[in-house]
Amino acid sequence: MLLHAETTGAGPEAVVLLHGMTGSAESWWRITGLLADRGVRVAALDLPGHGRSPRCPTMTVLDAAASVAQTLDTLGVRPTVTLGHSFGGLLLAAAVATGRFDPGFAVYVDAPFATRGGHDRTEAQAEYVADRDSRTMDRLRADKPHYGERDCQVEALAASRFDPATAAAIAAGPGGSWPPRPGSVVVRADPSHYVDDETAAALASSGVKVRSIPGAAHSVWYSHFDAFVAALPEVFDR
Repeated sequence: MLLHAETTGAGPEAVVLLHGMTGSAESWWRITGLLADRGVRVAALDLPGHGRSPRCPTMTVLDAAASVAQTLDTLGVRPTVTLGHSFGGLLLAAAVATGRFDPGFAVYVDAPFATRGGHDRTEAQAEYVADRDSRTMDRLRADKPHYGERDCQVEALAASRFDPATAAAIAAGPGGSWPPRPGSVVVRADPSHYVDDETAAALASSGVKVRSIPGAAHSVWYSHFDAFVAALPEVFDR
């Protein structure tokens, strides 16, 4: 499956951005602009069932990870850096661990590295429908006070394009665990639902660099943009 990609900027280095569940390539709009202004080529993908990318009622984690690798290969993008947020981070970890993709310098933003799979498809789809339907402009303004107006617009549009059936297929499919390689970086909210203190300590002991941003939201760059940029000099000070 080939995915929709938003490409911006030009230069010898390329950064790939993978958004989280119910998001889209546009979720990275502030990051994309900052990198492009600094002479970096940016490729932000719409993941399967999101944005303008295809839907698939039989999608699995490994299928989705393969689609990321296939799309970037088709585009001729050889990333210097790859950032994956939440679900995008899970796909990044799976693609790297299974040898599908060379991410360059890998950054995982408040991402899980395992999924149990095997969820009831009907129940999962109902939950995703409810989540999609709740992400209106008015609800985002009320529920996400750290979002600016454009953030709300971007995320409401992404939700309207989100396909619960594809997400439910992934939830119902096989699970797995794909730990990040030593030398990778994890940027997490603190506290974090996905990277708790115990997980952070285990990652650090395995050679992964863990950087915490106290008080940040799950979409760290939305709530703490300056702190997020400062936490990643390898990405933004190039």
